Amino acid sequence: MAANRSALRAWAALTALVAATALLLQYLLLLRGPGAAAGVGMATLRFVGYFTILSNLAVCLGCVRLIRAGVLDTTVAAVIALCIGVTACIYVLALQGLWQPTGLQWWVDAGLHYAVPALYLLGWWWLLPHGALRWRALGGVLLVPLVYLGWAMLVAAMTGQAPYPFLELQRLGLAAFLLNVLRVAGVFVVGWTLLWGLDRWRRR
Repeated sequence: MAANRSALRAWAALTALVAATALLLQYLLLLRGPGAAAGVGMATLRFVGYFTILSNLAVCLGCVRLIRAGVLDTTVAAVIALCIGVTACIYVLALQGLWQPTGLQWWVDAGLHYAVPALYLLGWWWLLPHGALRWRALGGVLLVPLVYLGWAMLVAAMTGQAPYPFLELQRLGLAAFLLNVLRVAGVFVVGWTLLWGLDRWRRR
C-alpha cells in the first residue's frame, strides 16, 4: 500500500510539474506574441479563454490535491480525465493542422495537447481507484461544456476573437455554429461513456 501511495504521489507530482511548466511557458509566449499589443489584461483573458488551458489547469490542481491529500473524488478525477482527453481529441482531429508551431512553442504545444493528456489518462487508469463511477452523472458532466461555451462566447465578445475557429459564430452562421456545439457535446457523451465503461471493467 505504501508503494502504491508513493507511486501515486510521484505520478501526480510529475504530471502537475509538466502541466504547470507548459501553462507558464504558454502564458509567457502569449505575452510576447502579437496579441500582447492589446495589453496584459486582454492577453490574460484570451489565455484563460482556451479550453486547453482550463483543462490543463484542472489536471494541475487535481494532481496537487492528490499530492497533498492522497485522494481525489472519483467523479472529479474522471471529469478531469474527460476534459483533458477531449482537449487532446479535438486538437488532433480538428486543430493541429491549422498551424505549425516551431521552437519553444512546439514543445509547449506538445506538452499541453499530448504529454499532459497522456500522463493524466495513464495515471487515472493505473493508479486511481475504480468501480464507483456512475453513468447517470453525465447530466452534471455536460454542464462543463455548457458553462465553457458561455465563457468562450463572453471572451469572444470582450476580445473580438473566439478561442477556437469552430466557435466563430459570426463567420460560421448560427446553423453551423450550433452543429459544432452538438458535435463537441457528442464527444463529451462518448468520452464519458468510454470512461464509465473502462471504470467498470477496471474494477474487476
